[in-house]
Amino acid sequence: MVETRELRYFVAVAEELHFGRAARRLDIAQPPLSRTIAQLEQRLGVALLERTSRRVTLTEAGSVLLAEGRAILGALAAAERRTQHAATSRPSLVLATKTGTSGELLAKLLGTYAAEPGAVTVDLLLCESQPQQMLHNGRADVALLHQPFEATAGLDTEVLSTEGQVAILPSSHPLAGRAQLRTAEVNSLPELPLARWPGPDGVYPEGPGAEVHNQTQLFQLIALGRTTAIMPESCRVNLLEGLTAVPVPDAPTVTTVIAWPPHSRSRALADLVRVATRV
Repeated sequence: MVETRELRYFVAVAEELHFGRAARRLDIAQPPLSRTIAQLEQRLGVALLERTSRRVTLTEAGSVLLAEGRAILGALAAAERRTQHAATSRPSLVLATKTGTSGELLAKLLGTYAAEPGAVTVDLLLCESQPQQMLHNGRADVALLHQPFEATAGLDTEVLSTEGQVAILPSSHPLAGRAQLRTAEVNSLPELPLARWPGPDGVYPEGPGAEVHNQTQLFQLIALGRTTAIMPESCRVNLLEGLTAVPVPDAPTVTTVIAWPPHSRSRALADLVRVATRV
């Protein structure tokens, strides 16, 4: 059987693609790291890495083990955190959501839940991106996610709302006065390339647009005429002076859901989900 230590070692090498950097990250010497990876490959009967004098790359089998290893290590960390959390004297829930989520929605949800009999403290965890990862690694008990931007695979969900999208432009831009725009028009603005958000692995997609990690930074860059974005209509309430939101009817609708791990048996969580679907 594959050991947890071997998975940790392999994931470090697979993410760094360099044995020296992985060894420093793990705070171990490089020779035992190399031996462990070789033994793991021998036991599994497959090559996980392609090694040359200049670089290390993942094989197809290695890519599969990297994804599975991340999930396993994340589940172990989540189990540890939830076990420790269950032993605390103060019952509470941690709600994760992306920075910039509608303040009106959050205030209504949290205020209504707080008035419920038996309500517990809800701590808010604002994430720059990928709040669903906070559920997978156990740092959060529940999350507000926005489809199709954030994945809900492996989670239980309830739909809260659906909304259209708008293009965010500098108010001085020639298209800012339009009643509506098409997605193709927004995507083809050479002077305002679409902003790029990091993926689940933290890597930014290729493209000319600015790299952004939160809504505040994005709006500042748009106001400076450096980039643009198509976003859920509810972002209007957070717009800075000098920005305009123009409807984009042919953009995919955005669905806000409340999500939680399927194995949760928390009564407080069930009550929060019930309140969320009601309000």
